[in-house]
Amino acid sequence: MKTLIIATSLALLSPLSQANDITEIDSAANQMDIARLSQLSDQSQGYEQAYALYRMAISANILSQKDQAQAALTRAEKALSPIADQGEAATLLASVYGMQIGLDMSQAAKYSTKMAGALNDAETLVPQSPRLALVKAIAAYSSPKDHGGSMKNAIAFSSKAIDLYREPCDNICWGEAEAYTWRGLAKQNLGDKAGAIADWQAALQVQADYAWANFLLKQNH
Repeated sequence: MKTLIIATSLALLSPLSQANDITEIDSAANQMDIARLSQLSDQSQGYEQAYALYRMAISANILSQKDQAQAALTRAEKALSPIADQGEAATLLASVYGMQIGLDMSQAAKYSTKMAGALNDAETLVPQSPRLALVKAIAAYSSPKDHGGSMKNAIAFSSKAIDLYREPCDNICWGEAEAYTWRGLAKQNLGDKAGAIADWQAALQVQADYAWANFLLKQNH
């Protein structure tokens, strides 16, 4: 009975712990604090470790540290592989593959197939995940037209993500401000500057210290 009580208590605490970990990772990512993200990745495992590494890769890429970004993505892929049968893990894995393509287009053939497989798995497992719609939006924005890229699709997918983020969430909840930011970028690409600015302002309503949206607003005023 004591063992059952302990196991039940750990199960109840796990989602809260995961949510707190992700919030801390997001905070470090917003400051592009690579050292802190590295520390967080070393202190965690599974999904949280992969998410910290994914955010570290993004920060490293922004800071023109491509080798470090690629190394972080390789580690993130390795961390996700054992849990890729879980919907949110498959979604994050698809995003990792997408970023690997973006960093090295010579690897597109290798990772495009893997990304498509991960997206298909996520579609089966968590079709209503806002992060799945967000990853599809990023892919539509980032891909060439002859590989399925489309600003209109990027807007449609990010709008779907934004709608899905309105549902209650207490576990894996990252990405809402990001969805507004990508939608704004797609609108800007189509010449809708006012719509883009409105979306970036909305991103700051979601997360007041979101550095990327704040940077884009300063660039466009």
